[in-house]
Amino acid sequence: MNWTAEIARITGSAVIGGRRLAGGDLGGATLVELADGRRIVAKDGALAEAEGAMLRAIAETGAPAPAVIHAGGGLLLMDHVETDGSAPGASGWADLARVLELLHGPTGETYGWGTDHAFGPVAIPNAASPSWTAFWRDNRLLCHLDRLGPRLGGRLEQLGARLGELIPEHPPAALLHGDLWGGNLLFNGGRVAALIDPACYRGHREVDLAMLTLFDHPPEEFFAALDLEPGWRERLPVYRLWPLLVHLRLFGQSYRGAVERALDACGV
Repeated sequence: MNWTAEIARITGSAVIGGRRLAGGDLGGATLVELADGRRIVAKDGALAEAEGAMLRAIAETGAPAPAVIHAGGGLLLMDHVETDGSAPGASGWADLARVLELLHGPTGETYGWGTDHAFGPVAIPNAASPSWTAFWRDNRLLCHLDRLGPRLGGRLEQLGARLGELIPEHPPAALLHGDLWGGNLLFNGGRVAALIDPACYRGHREVDLAMLTLFDHPPEEFFAALDLEPGWRERLPVYRLWPLLVHLRLFGQSYRGAVERALDACGV
């Protein structure tokens, strides 16, 4: 499809320029300049409509997200969010704690999402479940068994069998960003300008913290501001296992050691 013509039709303004934006390992976005002076961001692909729904869900909590202009037909258009590209600093981390309190407000008793998702070729099953333990076991851990060797797979099955000892059965079902790492946080002037590139579902809020602390190092003041449940640090290895398994499948054996260390920390 001629996306330039389609964008012009949707926005009512001709496209006069554009450039690819720096993005993650699994895809990117294009900054589009319109003749009426607006700058918007375009993404295309099978998950465009799903991502639009996720961004809207984030915005509904009061957390900042790009405003969705259009999501459908394989095309996502959203407002361009200005950022100064700086590291968060103390004020940025403090503001992120505020944003996460908004994002993670309880949403009900069911875990999951209305549609499945994917990180590139790795499927993200989101079938709803009233049990958080069952959701995490089946949709985030054991779903990888057929892609792992017998050694890792056996340890993962052991963890699945005793998962109820390690994570709660019915934590508050928070809206999760689902891929909360530094590259998906936009800061401007010491505040969070937007959460981008979500992989949303409803689950235990500590999952987002596990992802955030996998590659980033927030200060202790950030965690203190979140009023987390006792034992949250001990649960992080269980929740880190999912992104580590995804990275192992996407990027290869360089992540195997991290997966094994997380399993060690889980006691299997």
